[in-house]
Amino acid sequence: MFLNNVLKKKEERELEDWISPDCSGLNFFEIDPNLQDLLHIYLPDDLREHMTPLFHKLGEIAGGRLDELSRVSDKRTPILHHRDARGRDEDWVEYHPAYREMEKIAYGDFGIHCMSHVSGVHGWPEKVPPMAKYVFTYLFTQSEFGLMCPISMTDTSYGLLAKHGPKDFLETYGKKMMSQDMGELLTGAQFMTEKIGGSEVANLAVTAREEGGVWRLYGDKWFCSNIGAGVTLVLARPEGAPEGNKGLAIFAVPRNLEDGSRNKYRTVRLKDKLGTKSMPSGEVIFEGAVGYPFGDVGAKPNNGLRQMMDQVVMSRLSHGVRAAGMMRRCLNEALMASQNREVFSEPVIQKPLMRRQLLKLMIPTEQALSMFMNVSVKLHQSNQGDRDAERLNRILTPLLKFRTCRDNVDVAGGALEVRGGVGFIEDWINPRLVRDAYTGLLWEGTSNINALDITGRAVAKVRAHDDLQDHLLGRISAKTEIPGQYAGELSGLLKRAHDYADEVAQSGNETLSRQAANALYHSTTAAYMAEEGARLGAMGRDARRLLMSRIVVDTKLKPSDPLGAPETSFEVAAGNRLLDTTPVTLDEASELLRLA
Repeated sequence: MFLNNVLKKKEERELEDWISPDCSGLNFFEIDPNLQDLLHIYLPDDLREHMTPLFHKLGEIAGGRLDELSRVSDKRTPILHHRDARGRDEDWVEYHPAYREMEKIAYGDFGIHCMSHVSGVHGWPEKVPPMAKYVFTYLFTQSEFGLMCPISMTDTSYGLLAKHGPKDFLETYGKKMMSQDMGELLTGAQFMTEKIGGSEVANLAVTAREEGGVWRLYGDKWFCSNIGAGVTLVLARPEGAPEGNKGLAIFAVPRNLEDGSRNKYRTVRLKDKLGTKSMPSGEVIFEGAVGYPFGDVGAKPNNGLRQMMDQVVMSRLSHGVRAAGMMRRCLNEALMASQNREVFSEPVIQKPLMRRQLLKLMIPTEQALSMFMNVSVKLHQSNQGDRDAERLNRILTPLLKFRTCRDNVDVAGGALEVRGGVGFIEDWINPRLVRDAYTGLLWEGTSNINALDITGRAVAKVRAHDDLQDHLLGRISAKTEIPGQYAGELSGLLKRAHDYADEVAQSGNETLSRQAANALYHSTTAAYMAEEGARLGAMGRDARRLLMSRIVVDTKLKPSDPLGAPETSFEVAAGNRLLDTTPVTLDEASELLRLA
């Protein structure tokens, strides 16, 4: 149990004291010892020591002021104005002051959008490596999910512009996209989805025409998030270009032109969404908007879709991190509720069935944490020119997006159930956590799309699962602290998951793609957690991730009989230790593994 127990004695309670508190007011970094431990593995010492005070600071803000602002922004949603006071068609979005203050925290105070692109943010002499940036994302998302979409799009849009975009546009607008000055900041967006289809981008109908040496866009985009962005990347088909994917090109479209006038596109309406209500999404009609093409585009095959996939990959990673952060908030809320809700004369967390349910929330939360930390390290290595790391992330990133976003829905629902009927009321955080969780299933590819990407491309075409198997087997074999019998079992499961994914990919049996992706994700995270637990234990830190790894193996990678009573001695003993704050020693973890 990682949270403070505030349950009062019966004789000291008012009626309202029987209602469990939530996590508001806690420092979300300080109550997360597992994150703190993993920083000792995945961040170099100098980076960890430099960033830790900032993580503490954001953890305090996330549990305090940011949490307050996000609750207001969820209820005081943006308002679209179609005309100004003089009747001009210059639509604009009115944001609540709470949302603007959250923007100031994210962009101005912490620079989450720019820290991996420009040097010197927070006094770090170089660009901040991804494994530190995503810790900021992870902490921020525990209070505010909606704003993380514009933050991520500003980050990835600039990265795409810097890699593929027109240099003149980058010089004019790029500096403002990387600014921490709220007076000049231009946030980013990408408009791709049209009525004709979401995933099937080959059918996109928005067109671009070259008129007098200037490219202008015409057509209708159906789902556009961060509708008030200063810079938007738009997929469009240049006039005369081939049908299908090869005809698509990217255009950078500023909201306002260099002379300050409004570019020729308008927002028709805002979407009334299930989740991410603080952030405006809408429908846009382009009526000759000026666009700056990525490269020499025209009536020929274009590279737009391939270039845009760079952004999609980074957005999938961001979604995985956001899902991990949201699951952590859900788990913390469930722990707080169960510690401080008394049933039949004792806290409900003492009930065996509740403890089992809490483990079902804890394990996917910790899997997501291990997975995104590893993916961010490999991203950093690939940015340094490591092609092996790049191949690994070709399969790790869609695996992260596929499974964490699915788990987020279950964890959010489970946390709501722990809170009980009170959690169904919008005064509490749980309804928003449930609503926002579903967003990750839809944006940047549904579960089916990501599973097919894993088996149909990463496995069948790139054979990245070969690299993944070698990588994981190497990690396990290098840690002699992992008990030998368990290390052997893990190695066997990794090979079976690899071979099964290979079989599904080669057979072309798409109906099994999700099952294969699940096998790869669970075997991968089990290996990571075992190696992390062994390494931390050898350092004299908490080895509890070894126990978590074993639970993943037992519950996700082994057959079970729904009509039989499984042996639960290990699960009960391990669960008792995982729901306790006392660090697990390496010797203790090894002893408990013998029960399995």
